[in-house]
Amino acid sequence: MYVVTGAVKASLSDAVLAASRAGTAPAPAHFPEPLPDTFRARLSDFGTRYYTALGIDRNDTVARARQTERNYSFFGAPVGLIISLDRRLKPHSWIDIGLFAQNLMIAAKARGIDTCPQVAFAPFHDVIAAHLRMPPEEVTAFGMSMGYGDMEASVNQARMPRESIQGFARLLGF
Repeated sequence: MYVVTGAVKASLSDAVLAASRAGTAPAPAHFPEPLPDTFRARLSDFGTRYYTALGIDRNDTVARARQTERNYSFFGAPVGLIISLDRRLKPHSWIDIGLFAQNLMIAAKARGIDTCPQVAFAPFHDVIAAHLRMPPEEVTAFGMSMGYGDMEASVNQARMPRESIQGFARLLGF
């Protein structure tokens, strides 16, 4: 994990934003193509709720791009985290990064600090790795904003519906 603040955070943010605007990063590879219908529907629902909460019309590509770019400044949070993973690990090892991130988020919240995990950083690994001098075996998994959130902000009022337990679990032998 790389924890950045101040001038280092600003410089990293500027570098990622410049790469984004230049279109030099590869397309995000965190979703397969084609994305299965169930997941595509959830992603679309999230996008609708997110941009609606922000007052951004679905067809307003300029405003949507501007909002996406806010990711790269860690949404104005004073602390930015870049979470990396050893690329040599196999998928069954990836649970560790999820457990780490969730525990980090819970520990921060217990101390009154808000977080926001951001996969938007992943496509910019080359820029981030050079900027933070990551060893070659590391890969950027995601970023995370850390600070004091504005709980009154409309975007923080948007809620995704939760799948019922029957939708994701098979209960056997009960």
